[in-house]
Amino acid sequence: MPLVTAFNALPKAAFVPMLVVWFGIGSGPAILTAFLFSFFPIMVNIATGLATLEPELEDVLRVLGAKRWDVLTKVGLPRSMPYFFDSLKVAITLTFVGTTVSEMTASNEGIGYLLISAGSAMQMGLAFAGLVVVGAMAMVMYELFDYVERHTTAWAHRGSQNS
Repeated sequence: MPLVTAFNALPKAAFVPMLVVWFGIGSGPAILTAFLFSFFPIMVNIATGLATLEPELEDVLRVLGAKRWDVLTKVGLPRSMPYFFDSLKVAITLTFVGTTVSEMTASNEGIGYLLISAGSAMQMGLAFAGLVVVGAMAMVMYELFDYVERHTTAWAHRGSQNS
């Protein structure tokens, strides 16, 4: 965990020039930057979900003959799914930040490139439109993950209804 925390403290935008050198200008660096931005919240929340498994439950399963892998796949991962979906909802907004930063730094297309082009041409309306589109896409993806979460982990939420 200390290494992951140290990696998370590094400014992800500083990786974009290296990613461009390694993978060229285009969507590759943008996708990798989005991954770098979103990895930490997902990893931490899944680890938290796995850590919340009651030791007594694990002991009972082990007494009943469950192997460590069985405990993980049958109880640990399903119990960590609400944490996973919560982290996805956080990470999706960060992926849009990462992608936009990457496109602003080294791309010939995309909304980040549009923001730089519009800004340098003093077309503030177009720049704001690009920001609105990024925000709208993030909201749509957040709602999509929320919908999937409600329909796959309704059992994990008190007072929830399948809707």
